[in-house]
Amino acid sequence: MNIPRHIAIILDGNGRWAQSHGMPRTYGHIRGCANLETVVDEALDLGVKYLTVYAFSTENWKRSKDEVEALMKLFRSYLKKCIRVAVHNQIRIRVIGETTAFSKEIQQNIAELEEVSKDYDRMVFQIALNYGGRDELTRAMRQMAREAAAGTLSPEEIDETKISGYLDTGGIPDPDLLIRTSGEKRISNFLLWQLAYTELYFTDVPWPEFDREQLICAIEHYNNRDRRFGGVKKKDE
Repeated sequence: MNIPRHIAIILDGNGRWAQSHGMPRTYGHIRGCANLETVVDEALDLGVKYLTVYAFSTENWKRSKDEVEALMKLFRSYLKKCIRVAVHNQIRIRVIGETTAFSKEIQQNIAELEEVSKDYDRMVFQIALNYGGRDELTRAMRQMAREAAAGTLSPEEIDETKISGYLDTGGIPDPDLLIRTSGEKRISNFLLWQLAYTELYFTDVPWPEFDREQLICAIEHYNNRDRRFGGVKKKDE
């Protein structure tokens, strides 16, 4: 089986899964967070080199105050736990998104996590927090404009490679496979630039129930596509 080098996942369905089991939405996020650790282990075992997950979008601030506060508490706990996970598995962890919107404590947790894991190379695990594809592009364009105004960047230098370097994911190859759980079939402002040639896979399985079997199913779907520059076709076509 050909394992995609880079898999991106939209972690969807935590709250709905919890409500379907008679539990509050916050319980779904706790279960989803625990499942993320399991799936990271499975991806590492399968040989995935880059894993990027959409954990909290720029739009998620619109959720109820109680749910957002519960998520912030969960992030503080999970980011601290990630240090142990990174050291144990020798994986590099990066956080992408506009992190200055978070509390100083969460920002410090992010900085510590990235510093501790910066030299590990078994896998790069990217967590998208307060991330939006349009926001990422806007921030990148503003930085390029500032440099152009300062005379350190000329219009002739700007190409696709240059733009990619200004994004949060600079230096990381684009995803080969995007997985979205819980039945929705849209990318929801996630990695808008990076998903240009990515294979998309949608499953009805909610994130808390997404396991190794589901991950392999997604990878098999990826393998059943004949990928070539300019398009794809089914292998039996």
